Amino acid sequence: ARAMLLVAALTTAAVVRAPSGHAGVANAAIWASKSALMSAQRFAVSSAQPRAPDARMATGNDGVSFPELDGSSARIGIIKARWHEDICDDLVSGIKQSLAECGVPEDNIVESEVPGSFELPLAARYLALSGTVDAILPIGVLIKGDTLHFEVIAESVTSGLMNVGLQTGIPVVFGVLTVNDEKQAKDRSTGANNHGLQWGKAAVEMALLRASALGGKGGRKMFFGFGDTSDKESSGKPSLDKGKISF
Repeated sequence: ARAMLLVAALTTAAVVRAPSGHAGVANAAIWASKSALMSAQRFAVSSAQPRAPDARMATGNDGVSFPELDGSSARIGIIKARWHEDICDDLVSGIKQSLAECGVPEDNIVESEVPGSFELPLAARYLALSGTVDAILPIGVLIKGDTLHFEVIAESVTSGLMNVGLQTGIPVVFGVLTVNDEKQAKDRSTGANNHGLQWGKAAVEMALLRASALGGKGGRKMFFGFGDTSDKESSGKPSLDKGKISF
């Protein structure tokens, strides 16, 4: 900044001594010196201001927290792809650990397999339409290669799984790792950063959310305008408050 100010000052001094016959050159030099001076001033002001701390991106399972979850009545479906089977097995282990922490009985866990991640959306749809589970966890691994295969499959699988949840009303948790190399997949499927630990709890939370939306557990919990929080119902079934607009 000091150097820029010095250059601007010297340029201005030279212009003042310029012959009158060179008015155009002098005017151009004056404009240039003023521009340099203003840039230097702006730089000095911005440098003096304290720099905001860099935004911190979540590194893994610290990215989200979960409330205490009672999964004793939740039925969870796990569909595992066999590509990169060792990594998928580690993810499933993490899922089962978190399901146990939420109180999900082993008998309430339905497991199946498909060849690869591309087959997960259709298998998830079959399971959703069966009516046997309250949430679905499709598990797969996609590792970027030298062709566009990764991009095509990743986008198709993501869209397909989302559509299963939207079209059937059964929550589908995205349990597909999309990584640049095998090391990234290993880092996200082992130890405390095993993403299965997070996905299992997400499945339980979404299963409970669905049960609440459908009037589960007596139907007395208010959800999106449906149900009644009072204890006046004798039938135990959810009632619709006609004074509310709901979807």
